[in-house]
Amino acid sequence: MAKSKDVRVTISLECTSCVRTDVNKESTGISRYITQKNRHNTPSRLELKKFCPCCFKHTIHGEIKK
Repeated sequence: MAKSKDVRVTISLECTSCVRTDVNKESTGISRYITQKNRHNTPSRLELKKFCPCCFKHTIHGEIKK
């Protein structure tokens, strides 16, 4: 029996506005979320709108490499 790869993989989501505005001194850090995605249904990079505690608003969080 052949061993198949896992369909669901663990990914990290990072706030895109915190990374872009590195000049902002009020920001305390970079917001990151950990979630899972189905590799077959969403082969492209995942982007979700999540709350960023550093920006104090809902922003787009994009998938990053580990």
